[in-house]
Amino acid sequence: MSAKQPETTPVEQPLTDDSIRVRQLTHYQFSWVAGEAGEEGTWTLQLVLDQGAWEEVLTVTEDDADALQDLLSKAKVVNYDVGRRVLMFGTTKVGEA
Repeated sequence: MSAKQPETTPVEQPLTDDSIRVRQLTHYQFSWVAGEAGEEGTWTLQLVLDQGAWEEVLTVTEDDADALQDLLSKAKVVNYDVGRRVLMFGTTKVGEA
């Protein structure tokens, strides 16, 4: 008797870098770009994902840059959902905080 194999999830082929939706953040860099005279500058956050396989640049406010710097410097694992543009900071087991 042979055991029935579980069904596999069909994966659209070919599988390319563009089809990977969640990537691990490996490096990041904040930048500030000066505005016109008398105007505010612009903060950006460059995300380097999967050791450079993908990059994303986000425009952030000064307050967001400060908060993100705190989160990024303390998190052991950070993932980024490319399609939804969401940073996810680690995983916490239920009951541990």
